[in-house]
Amino acid sequence: MRILLVASAFNSLTQRVHAELRDHGHRVAVELALPGGSLTDATRRHRPDLIIAPMLKTAVPREVWSTHTCLIVHPGPVGDRGPSSLDRAVQEGATHWGVTVLQADAEMDAGDVWAFAECPLPELAKSDVYRGEIADAALRAVLLAVERVASGTYVPTPQTTHRTRPYMRQDERRIDWAADSTDRVLRVLRAADSQPGVRDELLGGVWFLHGGHPEDRLRGRPGELLATRAGALCRATADGAVWIPELRACRAPGEPVPVKLPATLALGDRLPPLPEDPAPPYGGPPRRTWSDITYREEAGAGFLSFSFPGGAMSTDRCRRLLDAYRAACERPTSVLVLGGGRDFFSNGIHLGVIEAAADPAAESWANITAMDDLVEAVLTTTDRLVVAALGGNAAAGGAMLALAADEVWCRSGVVLNPHYRLMGLYGSEYWTYTLPRRVGAAVAERLTTDALPLSAAAAAALGLVDRTVPCAPGEFAGETARLAGLLAASPTAPSRIAAKKARREQDEADTPLAAYREAELTRMRATFFDPRAPYHALRRAFVRKEPVAATPPHLVRTVPAGHRRTPHPVTALAVQDSAPAAGPCYEEG
Repeated sequence: MRILLVASAFNSLTQRVHAELRDHGHRVAVELALPGGSLTDATRRHRPDLIIAPMLKTAVPREVWSTHTCLIVHPGPVGDRGPSSLDRAVQEGATHWGVTVLQADAEMDAGDVWAFAECPLPELAKSDVYRGEIADAALRAVLLAVERVASGTYVPTPQTTHRTRPYMRQDERRIDWAADSTDRVLRVLRAADSQPGVRDELLGGVWFLHGGHPEDRLRGRPGELLATRAGALCRATADGAVWIPELRACRAPGEPVPVKLPATLALGDRLPPLPEDPAPPYGGPPRRTWSDITYREEAGAGFLSFSFPGGAMSTDRCRRLLDAYRAACERPTSVLVLGGGRDFFSNGIHLGVIEAAADPAAESWANITAMDDLVEAVLTTTDRLVVAALGGNAAAGGAMLALAADEVWCRSGVVLNPHYRLMGLYGSEYWTYTLPRRVGAAVAERLTTDALPLSAAAAAALGLVDRTVPCAPGEFAGETARLAGLLAASPTAPSRIAAKKARREQDEADTPLAAYREAELTRMRATFFDPRAPYHALRRAFVRKEPVAATPPHLVRTVPAGHRRTPHPVTALAVQDSAPAAGPCYEEG
């Protein structure tokens, strides 16, 4: 079928629906629902057989839904209505949820039901669950609904009961630090982790708090700041403490949207002297605390896991991960697994930290060279097998970090973005070496000039991925451990390591890695230090969530089906998944 996706943003779910519909043989195009735009005109231009709205914050015009079958993807069970469905489910501690695909009608979320899929709702951040369990359920429901529409015989089911709940405002998200338990504080923070954040007063200012993780040992007066760790703040609750990784300043009238930053960086000189509480060391007793980098060993394999908010890897994060990687390489293991978590693997350099820097060009340069140092360490590891395990999406330099490994394993729901063009960058991270090595020069050229999302299945068909793991998000770490153990115990592992070393030596003799790095960084440096380069405006628009004027041409184009044979590549960093950016402090965030 010819399917038109209508969305408020080309976010992770919209990208995944786009990629998997193509995998299933459909021709797909996208139109963004933008102020001043006309979905009616867009529908006339595309003449779709079916319209699907994976993430839409505005109503579909009557002239569209009355003349076309238009399916709305709602992140809630049948009968649940309202724009804050998932936020409320997370904050209220629901353990099961679901996704409903319903027909657009005069009343939002009130149309007949074409499909529904249940899913568990683990005690995790909303955005993590959205990209994991919710996205999995959404794809099951969307594909079933499309199959039913294509049959021409299925009659959707009217909704007989409903519960309409309003937009969740900041007064419902308020934290009372003197009285609220750690459990409630975590639920509130998790329900707002990506957007809109939780508005709060801290050190004489008003901030939005993003993310929340439990702490098992530190204690203090409720509301007191207790310690820092890797840029995060530990704050006491009524009965414990939580870690808050990121803050965003409140927007002043007439000012641009502030950038979300690591908490200590956001506070700057406001931050009082606090102890740096180190992450638990490798081999210590299990703890219920937060760390963005962890290491463990099991069955002859080492597992270096990392989880950075939004998948963004700042200069500091790259350097700390490189230190941890080097330490892991000192361990007596034959397999080293990099990643393995359930959310983002990596989205490359931290555009927010760069934008907030006193000298964004210099910080861009520092960040990309730190990324290159990390990738180089992976590429030059010749005494063991390195596996990149992607439980979540990867984009731009983060995708290239994965390609530096010997094998790339992806959970089946992952969306890959091996491409830099939409941020106005040539790219680095040794992509000119690793990408053609896997897919050939012609496909590498297409992957770096086109701009469409790529599913894990299509990536595997193309050769970017060595193994897809069909499992739930929470099962990926266990499956990765099982597979890594089998790899470490394999009698062929020593010969593979020897062959890898020989190939690296031959490649180095043919063209040194330093040559790839120098050629890539020469172009990146020219872009970073040219104030007229599009990168600066594109970066600013991305991190400050400036509205786009029109649907980008690469999305409007109808993409042919058949990606499992001739896959198409992907887009750069996904737009934030969730509510719009916060307005001024006197408005809702």
